[in-house]
Amino acid sequence: MKTERRSFTREFKLEAVRLSMEGGRMGSDVARELGIHPNVLYRWRKEFLEDNEESFPGQGKMKASDEEVARLRREVAMLREDREILKKALVFFSKENK
Repeated sequence: MKTERRSFTREFKLEAVRLSMEGGRMGSDVARELGIHPNVLYRWRKEFLEDNEESFPGQGKMKASDEEVARLRREVAMLREDREILKKALVFFSKENK
């Protein structure tokens, strides 16, 4: 039997992180109260502490830095393809001139 994966809003995650970081409460207690696994809460805390401005961007969205990396990788792939086409064209035209 397959269980459906739960998704949480950015606001829920931020509130969960805030609750776990203040008040001197244990993260596992906060996780139990919110109905989530403690490892999920610890992962959210880690992501928040690494980059709190861009943490939890949402479904299908990437952080701005990740978007830039993906864009640059697509551009590099396109440039490599163009270079290979030009190499083949050079070989073709150099044979044709002989």
